[in-house]
Formats: sequence, structure tokens, C-alpha cells
Amino acid sequence: MRKIAILGSTGSVGKQTLEVAENQQDIEVTALAAGSNIRLLEEQIRKYHPKVACVWREDKARELAVSVKDLPVRVVSGMDGLIEAATESSAETVVTAIVGMIGIRPTIAAIQAGKDIALANKETLVTAGHIIMPLAKERGVTILPVDSEHSAIFQCLNGEDKKSIHKILLTASGGPFRRKTRKELESVQVEDALNHPNWSMGRKITIDSSTMVNKGLEVMEARWLFGVDMDQIQVVVQPKSVIHSMVEFEDGAVMAQLGTPDMKLPIQYALYYPERRFLPGERLDFWTIGQITFEKPDMVNFPGLRLAYLAGREGGTLPTVFNAANERAVAKFLNREISYPSITDMIEGAMNGHTVKENPTVEEILEAEAAAYEYIESRW
Repeated sequence: MRKIAILGSTGSVGKQTLEVAENQQDIEVTALAAGSNIRLLEEQIRKYHPKVACVWREDKARELAVSVKDLPVRVVSGMDGLIEAATESSAETVVTAIVGMIGIRPTIAAIQAGKDIALANKETLVTAGHIIMPLAKERGVTILPVDSEHSAIFQCLNGEDKKSIHKILLTASGGPFRRKTRKELESVQVEDALNHPNWSMGRKITIDSSTMVNKGLEVMEARWLFGVDMDQIQVVVQPKSVIHSMVEFEDGAVMAQLGTPDMKLPIQYALYYPERRFLPGERLDFWTIGQITFEKPDMVNFPGLRLAYLAGREGGTLPTVFNAANERAVAKFLNREISYPSITDMIEGAMNGHTVKENPTVEEILEAEAAAYEYIESRW
């Protein structure tokens, strides 16, 4: 039995990870962690029988503990609880599917405990890649990407020397507003932005995908995962989401990973790497697809990607400010407090007002996050 802990089990990736576990039937779930959805978490506990279950809010954790008092599960809460779930002694792999920078400390703790990481929390590497990657190397821990694009790159590099990478071609669907102008984007409503043409994801990541901020975060994540410079990563818009990403090597050869837009594929690949197992679902039909088209990303009307490259090249605490400002801006948009174009306006304002610290500690990263939040709240 493969033993895993899942941080973010009630979210999109977490739920699909549990589907993979149920389908394969040789995965034991030893720990689960969620934000506040204790009804769903209770269902998961009763079905998968983890040893530890964490709820972020202490009051919700107390409520859950009463609901599952008939089961042999330890209910914990807060950051200490997340770290306990991430370091559960019998787990071999930790799936980090929790959203936001809250994932940094439990990921570090899991690596220090010798757990392999199935990484679906991109903010961890975006803001603390300079800490995470050397620590994983030191502890002999494998970081297995779960994002479809990074999984695709990882698969293309299987058996290859990373030193032979010339360029990473990171694909993007372009989202629901591809080819729209800034003026047209001013009328975008929450429901419009949540209507992604290809992927089924959580609310925040769906908004991030529509603004191209998510692709910017993926560029910064790829930099750390694959040890390349920001300028070795080129974003290519491929609207059908058939090609999940590509790698161009020094000799000019390009390898691509293709598949249907189904997150269970990269999840299962990360859990069973290097083994490939049968995965039920649709298969690509190239006769039906007919053709695959490519476009250059629009960094004028979608400045989030341009700002991400700026943050990634500068490094230090600037990627943290980019990410934190976006988190707060997206929350405001989802609450209908700001217009859609204001999301990237907020990010740019926070970045312009920030004094960068190089090689920040975790504490300095969290201070930069708090400063970005304060900037947004004081001006918007």
C-alpha cells in the first residue's frame, strides 16, 4: 500500500486525488487537511479512515471532533495541525493541494521529515523556491509536480539531462477572454470569469487562469522545479489544451506531452512515478481534433503575465508581493468589490511600492505578504 497525506482534501485537486486512490485501491490515506468544509471532510474521514484530520479554524475543528468521536481519528487545527498532518509518521508522500502561501511551512516540515512531495501548491515555490529546492536536495526528497503543465514538462524530461534544456514551452489555454481588449474586460462579471472553456478548477485558480496570472505563477514555479532562467521559459497559447507543455533541447528537438484536460492524469502520475497505470476516461481522438493552433500571449490587455516575468527576474520578496496582492485582489473581485481589470492594477501597484529583500527567510516572506495585504487594504 502506498501511504499518502493530502493537504487541501476538500478542494478540486484534493477530491480528485481521493478519486485516484479509490480507483487504484492500493493507496492508504493517512492524513487529511481542509479549510472549513467540515461536512465534506467528515465524509472523507468516514470513507478513507485517516489517522489525522486537520481543519484550519479551531472552532470548526472542535465541531468536527464531536461529529467523528466514534472514529479513531485525531482532529487538529491551525498551522500546528497542518504541520502534524504533513508529517504524519506513516505517510510516504504528501499531496500539497492547499491554496496559498499557507502551504509553505507544512511543505518545509514534510521535506524535513523525509516525505516526497506531490506539489499542487504553486505558491510554495513561487515565494520560497530558494528555500524549498535546496532543502529537498539535501534531504533526498523528490518533488513531483501535479500541475498539468509542470507534470508535462517533468514527463518530457524523463531520462533526459536537464542541462540540455534550451527552452521550456509552457502552454496556456488563453482562458475565456482570449483576444478581448482592456475596454471589453471592464464589463466582465464574476460569472464570466468563472466560466473556463476547458478546465474544471477551484474559484480562485479559475480567476487566475482568466487573468493569465496563473500562467505567470507557473512560469516562476517552473524556474525552480527545472533549474532554468526565467527567460528560458516561453508561454505559448494553445486554446484547446491538448498540448500540456513542451521542452526544446539544445539540439533543436522538441518533446511535448499531450492528453485530455483531466487533472487526474498528472495526479496519478505523481503518486505512482515512474510507473504508468491505467486511468479511465476519454482519450484524444486526433481525427476529431483535426488541428492544433498556437498564439502569442497578449501581455498588453493581460498584464499579469508581464508582471510575473518582472517579479521572477527580480526575485527576492517581489514574487511574494505579486502572489499576495493577487490573492487579495481576486478575493475582492469575487466579492464584487472591484472591477476585473483592477485585479492586475492592484498587483502592479503593490509591486511598485515594494522594497525588495534578497534571499528572504520564511519570516521575511510572510512579512512581505502582510505588507502587500496592508497596501491593498489601505488603497482600495
